[in-house]
Amino acid sequence: MNHNEKPLKEVLREFVEVYRLKGKLNQYRLIDRWEPVVGKVIAKHTKGLSINRKTLYVEMDSSIVRNEVYLLKSMIIEELNKGFGEKIIDHIVFK
Repeated sequence: MNHNEKPLKEVLREFVEVYRLKGKLNQYRLIDRWEPVVGKVIAKHTKGLSINRKTLYVEMDSSIVRNEVYLLKSMIIEELNKGFGEKIIDHIVFK
């Protein structure tokens, strides 16, 4: 390997650091975890997910499902944050 060459993994890590993308990437990764954490039925009734200031906003098409999921809110927050080494979200707001 030439002294100017670096493994792709290292180049990508440096890119993420230089452009301060870690937070945004973690938010996208957390949103991708929604269905595996809540299951297919709840995910099917989820119409939109967004994160702003450590709050996950969840738009749902069923008030019945929304009320059931609301009761599991703290468990969902814990499961979504697992594996990141930091808290990506602190709160969930259901719409």
